[in-house]
Amino acid sequence: MLKLLLSFFVLTNVYANVNFCQSELEKMPIRQDGRVKPLTVHAKEVIDHLTGKKKAKGYTSVETFCHLSAKAFGLEVPFKLKTKIEHKDTKKLLDSDGEMGFDELITHSTTIRMAYQKEKVESGYKKELNKLLNKIGLYNDIVGGTNWQLPVKVGAEINWTPLTDFLTKEKIDAIAQTSSTPFKDAFAQAKKDYVNLKGDKYMVEYTFDKMQLTKIAFALTLIALAALVLFKKFGVALSLAAVTIIVQTIYLSLRVYISGRAPITNMYETVIFSGYGGLLLSMIIGHLKKEKTYLYMGLAYNLCTLMMITFATNMVSPSISPLVPVLRDNFWLSTHVTTIIMSYGALALSWILANTILFRKAFGEFSSKDETYYNDLIYTTLKYGVIMLAAGIILGGVWADYSWGRFWGWDPKETWSLIVLCIYMAILHGKYTNWINNNRFGTLVAGAFMSVMMAWFGVNYILATGLHSYGFSQGGAYFLGTFFTIQTLILIFTNIKIHSNKSA
Repeated sequence: MLKLLLSFFVLTNVYANVNFCQSELEKMPIRQDGRVKPLTVHAKEVIDHLTGKKKAKGYTSVETFCHLSAKAFGLEVPFKLKTKIEHKDTKKLLDSDGEMGFDELITHSTTIRMAYQKEKVESGYKKELNKLLNKIGLYNDIVGGTNWQLPVKVGAEINWTPLTDFLTKEKIDAIAQTSSTPFKDAFAQAKKDYVNLKGDKYMVEYTFDKMQLTKIAFALTLIALAALVLFKKFGVALSLAAVTIIVQTIYLSLRVYISGRAPITNMYETVIFSGYGGLLLSMIIGHLKKEKTYLYMGLAYNLCTLMMITFATNMVSPSISPLVPVLRDNFWLSTHVTTIIMSYGALALSWILANTILFRKAFGEFSSKDETYYNDLIYTTLKYGVIMLAAGIILGGVWADYSWGRFWGWDPKETWSLIVLCIYMAILHGKYTNWINNNRFGTLVAGAFMSVMMAWFGVNYILATGLHSYGFSQGGAYFLGTFFTIQTLILIFTNIKIHSNKSA
């Protein structure tokens, strides 16, 4: 390490005016987390993970990441990177006001690790301690210059080497003989060598990152909903919905091209695919039934999912990560998981309309004829959802037998999927036999979606056990608790209001 520092001190004295942390580096191919990607994508991901922001004040994400990496050579970092301390017990342990610089946080590493080992219960406090330890490890990896590997041409092959081995004194001295920008030329040559030997497929991800298609889809969905309400002509909203579908199809197709797999392997992907599937299904059913209410259901649910992936990035990360072995069979991934998530989208459509009916009954004019009509629309979406959910569970059992040697094992994910299926089958049967009347149907459908949220999010965020561990995520318990609380309050207060309206 001393030799490395001395070498770079010589370099920085010779080329004192050279700053290799330029924005041009954002297109640099690097290998990290098992795949090749542009530096800008990796920089955004790690800086966001460390600080909850994409960059440091006054610097791009690439410049932020690069300056931190240059610390490995003894260079000063022109900013102080901080992370949030959220749990009250963690704040007390570290004597923090809610934010702490990483250099200071590192001095508390031993204290944090001892507190983590002392905690036996898997509480929010222990999870944050573990998260801080992971952040410290990542930060040390970055400032040590080993968090990104760069391409080096060796004969007709590409080898990957960390920054500290890439920027050697010998290499920079050799380039400096013929160039006044040796650092810039070193990176440019490495990029050129990689593209010549391996191609520039990785640059698709650079374009994909810059396009911000989810934000475009979010704006289109919002405008389409407004058009559905404000304009008498249905064609305006329908056209906007069709454009939204096209934009999200392009987004998902590019994600498939980049990752080489179906876009349904983590919470982020299942959320956006569910909204996309729900909107697509609503347009198909709406066309077949000649009913525009389905479009409202699809747009409203798609808006919910797009809001979640846009604003809840600490809970659902857009990162494209390598697959665990059990998920590498793309046939089963593309059938079982896709069918389950599509079923959630269909059931979500019924949830949207059921809650809308409750509000209209409680605070507006809503006749029994209207209720019968809209309940039939809900019933239709439930049938699609239940059929796809049942098919998805069966396909999952076949995949489980193929992967784990048993068709069914009462794993939490399996069990909750079955619970959801039983609940919705009971509701369908009750409606068909008139055991569930029109007055109760909307309330039951709105409440039943909480079982979907438990199977989808609760198993990952609250239970966090079982063979489906590849789907687990940190955080989200507050979101789920808030959802359950709000939905329960909606059911209680709308029903109280409906009964009071009838009594008046």
